[in-house]
Amino acid sequence: MKVNLQFAWLIILSLCLFNVENTLVYGQCLEDQKALLLQWKQNITFSTTAASTLTSWDFNTDCCSSWDGIKCDKDGHVISIDFSNKSITSGVENTSSLSELGFLKSLNLSFNDFSSTIPSGLDRLVNLTHLNLSTSGFEGQIPIEISRMKRLVSLDLSTLYAVSSNPLKLEKPDLKTLVKNLSELRELYLDGVNVSMNGKEWCQSLSSALPNLEVLSLSSCSLSGPFDSSLLNLKSLSGLALNQNNITAEVPGFFGNFSKLSFLRIGGSELIGKFPEKIFQLPLLRSLDVSTNPNLQGSLPEFPESGSLENLVLSNTNFTGKLPVSIGNLRFLSKLELPNCGFSGSIPASMSNLTRLQYLDLSSNNFTGTLPSFGSSENLTLVNLAHNQLAGSISTSEWSGNLKFVSLNLRNNLFNGTIPSTLFTLPSLQMLDLSQNRFTGPLSEFHNGSSLLLDTLDLSENMLEGSFPLSFFNLTSLKMLSLAWNNFSDTLRLDRLQNLRNLSNLDLSGSKLSIESSGTNSALFPQVGTLKLGSCNLKTFPGFLRNQSTLSHLDLSNNQIGGKMPNWIGQIGKGSLLHLNLSFNFLEDPDQPLPKVLFNSSLAVVDLHSNLLQGPLLPILPLSATFLDYSKNNITSIIPTDIGSYLKFAIFFSLSRNSLSGKIPLSMCNATFLKVLDLSNNSLSGPIPTCLGSISTLTVLNLRSNKFNGTMPETFHQECSLRTLDLNNNTLEGKLSTALSNCLMLEVLDVGNNQMSDRFPCWLGKLSHLRVLILRFNKFRGSIPPEEKNLPMLQIIDVSSNDFNGNLPSQIFLRLKGMMTDEEEAQSNYKYQILRFGFLELNRLYYQDAVTVTSKGLQMELVKILTIFTSLDMSNNNFTGEIPDAIGNLTSLYVLNLSGNALTGSIPRSLGNLKQLESLDLSTNNLSGQIPSQLADLSFLSVLNLSFNNFVGRIPQGRQFQTFNGNVFEGNKGLCGSPLSITCENVTKSAPLHPTSDPTCKFSLFKNCAGGDGCNWQLVSVALGYGTGVGIAFCVVTFCGSWNRLCVAISKKILKDRRR
Repeated sequence: MKVNLQFAWLIILSLCLFNVENTLVYGQCLEDQKALLLQWKQNITFSTTAASTLTSWDFNTDCCSSWDGIKCDKDGHVISIDFSNKSITSGVENTSSLSELGFLKSLNLSFNDFSSTIPSGLDRLVNLTHLNLSTSGFEGQIPIEISRMKRLVSLDLSTLYAVSSNPLKLEKPDLKTLVKNLSELRELYLDGVNVSMNGKEWCQSLSSALPNLEVLSLSSCSLSGPFDSSLLNLKSLSGLALNQNNITAEVPGFFGNFSKLSFLRIGGSELIGKFPEKIFQLPLLRSLDVSTNPNLQGSLPEFPESGSLENLVLSNTNFTGKLPVSIGNLRFLSKLELPNCGFSGSIPASMSNLTRLQYLDLSSNNFTGTLPSFGSSENLTLVNLAHNQLAGSISTSEWSGNLKFVSLNLRNNLFNGTIPSTLFTLPSLQMLDLSQNRFTGPLSEFHNGSSLLLDTLDLSENMLEGSFPLSFFNLTSLKMLSLAWNNFSDTLRLDRLQNLRNLSNLDLSGSKLSIESSGTNSALFPQVGTLKLGSCNLKTFPGFLRNQSTLSHLDLSNNQIGGKMPNWIGQIGKGSLLHLNLSFNFLEDPDQPLPKVLFNSSLAVVDLHSNLLQGPLLPILPLSATFLDYSKNNITSIIPTDIGSYLKFAIFFSLSRNSLSGKIPLSMCNATFLKVLDLSNNSLSGPIPTCLGSISTLTVLNLRSNKFNGTMPETFHQECSLRTLDLNNNTLEGKLSTALSNCLMLEVLDVGNNQMSDRFPCWLGKLSHLRVLILRFNKFRGSIPPEEKNLPMLQIIDVSSNDFNGNLPSQIFLRLKGMMTDEEEAQSNYKYQILRFGFLELNRLYYQDAVTVTSKGLQMELVKILTIFTSLDMSNNNFTGEIPDAIGNLTSLYVLNLSGNALTGSIPRSLGNLKQLESLDLSTNNLSGQIPSQLADLSFLSVLNLSFNNFVGRIPQGRQFQTFNGNVFEGNKGLCGSPLSITCENVTKSAPLHPTSDPTCKFSLFKNCAGGDGCNWQLVSVALGYGTGVGIAFCVVTFCGSWNRLCVAISKKILKDRRR
């Protein structure tokens, strides 16, 4: 034993002596090496900060042991230079001194700012094995000299400057030429370099030249697919990164054969097809990221117990299915990121086995069930389960042990019960979002201390009750607090918030808290950036706002603030105010005297609609806003002639529902960014400026219910963006502009209630997105020709009260695909969709269309047009012939009105297919035959009018028909049965078709008037009396029974002509 101990000491002593000798030799820098380094340093330019780190570069010190960034071999030769992150800007192009460092093996110039091409002459560094020039602002073509550096083991030319005007690129030489001689290369990083090759080219170039490659990183290289099987030659591959390319191909199954692969990143590369499950089970795979490939499908496999996965990122893909219970086998998993996929089912309880889990994001999926336990995950810092359908309550003790917990987001789920006060006491918690759930009850006070780090607390859109918790005033780190849209019953004095000095975002809108702002010391109230106090029972304008210097978003909407708008309102935020919403109050024009500029130039959103403003407009118009809403006020002035100078950046401008008069100024056309222009429901007059049609960005033009005359604009921009054109209820004449065919995105076209005279616009077939077509109450004439193109989206058609004639166009009905959605599809796909579009998506601002349709005998305004609502109104025209069977294909139809025409024949049995039908009006025609029994099976039918036709036989019984009274069937002498008093045993021969055949009628005045044509309507009008009402009364009372039907038609005709 003694001999062994002596031998051991001898070994230790010899090792120590060897290290001493080695250290002594390693520390001696050769003079020529030192001189070359100092010469190179003199040529380069770097920042002052970097210069201070290079003070050690002194001729009197040893370059190997004392100089920053320098390493030497045992003989004193420089073998490594690390000048990374020194803010070098120039001087590296002179490589003569570097090239004489013949033993140099590693050169690192990464994270500098050269803004020049890669210097030539690097190939003279014949022993260099590691070259890193990444993220240093190099531009242009990669020099051919690098392809001659045959000993390179690691090459990193990656860049973050992909958006540069002259990014790094591989053209001459290309990728194939660059790597063909670099057979020793094991790591290649070209991220951000423009390679521009298809899959076969880049795959074969790499696999044929680099057999020993272990790490390949080619993110953002403009690569395309598909993947080539030659990649299988890279048998040593352990890391592959191809993010942000345009692969547009499937992930090949042979990727599952890379047995040494430890990381795979192909995010944002337009991958398609099904992701191979075999890749998940690679034994050494630690990190997998295929995120942001929305067309990539797949599901999670069963995971073995020996899994090595640490990071799994599948966000923004089309992965579906359930999370397998075996996910609990991934005991090394620290990051699980699966947001915005299609996963469903419950979150497995086995997740509690993931003790190393730090980051969990399952948001925006379809998960159901209750919240799993994470009590064993002591390292967990972030949980995001927002936008799912999780339910149940939150356990009081569930989170008490999570001392490292930083962020919890359960937004937009179905959680209920009370909110545990222990959540507010977690020592590391910084963000808590429980908004848009069903939490109830009061918020309990918490007395065991509170999180000193909690800076974001969002409990909005729940059903919380009771008082504002006093404990919240102790959350001194709070920056964002939202209790909006709850059911609190308390009065909150804003001066109580003075303790929250870090508060920058406060939202109490709709919380049912009554806010008391009087007495608030403006000097002590926190300087907030966002303040939302909408629907808070405010009676006066809060005075402390005058001294808010950082306020950018102010919402005081839907309160009871009355009186003059303060003339200091423009001073709020000291120039930082961007968003101002004072809508739904009782505010009047600003106090006098007004400052020269009421609103600052930075104000982007001004919403003053639904107040008591009277004008004029100019004092309350900011100069550069993007959103301006002054609708629903009492403004009686004209639109200023220079309005265009105030709308240079405007996207939305509304003056609807005021009392404006005069013309639309031509300067309005200078608003070249305008998307929504709504001047509806005023008293504006004159012609519509033609130049409005030339605004290419305009998406909504709403001029309805004014006094415009002349014709509609004759020109529309070649790149017309219009989705809504509403000119209803004016006095426009002439024809529909054929230039509207340029507006290929048009969804709503409403020119009803004008005096336009034209034939049916055949070019509508070009508008494949058209949903709403309103031509009612005009002078359109002629037949409706068959349309060869589909109208796939059209859901509301109203051509009533015109002079159309001929047969109903059965070919068109066969092409109305938007009215053929079956019941199940309509309810599942369209139930909550509203015809609207976002014009300021970042602010979640939308414009919703409104049209007037006739349903159930009444005119109603559809302010929100649901995409399942369908209506067909062709009433009060001169259509003849039979009702086409093709109408029975319109299975999603809600309203069908063919009344007031001269239709003949029987009711098609195919109308029984219209299971969604709620209103059917076929009155005042010449229809005959029996009423089909299928109509009695329409369970949603609540309005029916078959009066004044020639129907015969028994009225169908059962179901919906039992709810109708006899008025529905009057004027049909051949009908019998309930609800009529005529029994079918006593029914007589039906009434004659034309009144002129009635032998008891002697009035030659109405000869040839049966169908409404050939009459001298002026003479008829005189005969019925100078007043239309008198004429109608005379007709109904005096003429014999068989004339009743004709009298109704005459009355409608007279009313129509008098309106014109």
